[in-house]
Amino acid sequence: MDLQVNGKVAIVAASSQGLGKACAKQLVKEGVHVMISGRDSNKLEAVKEEILSNGTGEGKIDYVQCDLTNPHDIKQLVEVTQQTFGKIDILVNNSGGPPAGTFEQITDEDWEHSFQLNLMSYVRLIRAVLADMKKSGGRIVNIASASIKQPIPGLLLSNTFRTGVVGLAKTLAEELGSYNILINTVAPGKIATDRVEQLDQYTADKLNKSKEEVQKASIATIPLNRYGTPSEFAQVVAFLASEANTYMTGSTFLIDGGMVKSI
Repeated sequence: MDLQVNGKVAIVAASSQGLGKACAKQLVKEGVHVMISGRDSNKLEAVKEEILSNGTGEGKIDYVQCDLTNPHDIKQLVEVTQQTFGKIDILVNNSGGPPAGTFEQITDEDWEHSFQLNLMSYVRLIRAVLADMKKSGGRIVNIASASIKQPIPGLLLSNTFRTGVVGLAKTLAEELGSYNILINTVAPGKIATDRVEQLDQYTADKLNKSKEEVQKASIATIPLNRYGTPSEFAQVVAFLASEANTYMTGSTFLIDGGMVKSI
């Protein structure tokens, strides 16, 4: 399928590793000019070189160091992208996962940091790209978590703020539809990333089990009988971010191998 994105410009937030990195790689492969971002410039440079070494076709890639909890950094990310590539057509909102913990373990500081990182960064990035997107349309894809459909024990912060992202997208779908700005949310389940491995280890430590035992039990709940790959996830994001998606907005898509049982 031709995604009709050749020459489009995208920002992919928090893309020095994991799902963000996979989305950036897929978009560049499709011919999109991608600005990646993260807090570690060395990691960003390594991702840029990795993608370039694999061949990018007509897609270009650059990076901006950005702390998503800092409004100034977000503004700079958008401005540098505009200066480098001329416009912004696609925004992939992403952020690192908040720490695990129970209600009594989580401090006010944890709540505030997660609010800024996992919800307000999405709000601020959307606000910052609207001027460009209102001119000729755009696509926004928010990366959340399967916790929006089925809360995950021990991930109270994620369960709370990822759900807020869904409410944000659903509301903005109506407000922005007349500008041909489509906004959707993707909810990854067990995708084989460092983040999921860390959470599996957290669960293992809590239950006094091995990580391998925890992973085996997790896989047993997934109809496809395996964890997903970052590239599988990224292909869905690329479609939703593309011109091939013309009539889906305000929706939430689980990418979880059938793990979540809710309807």
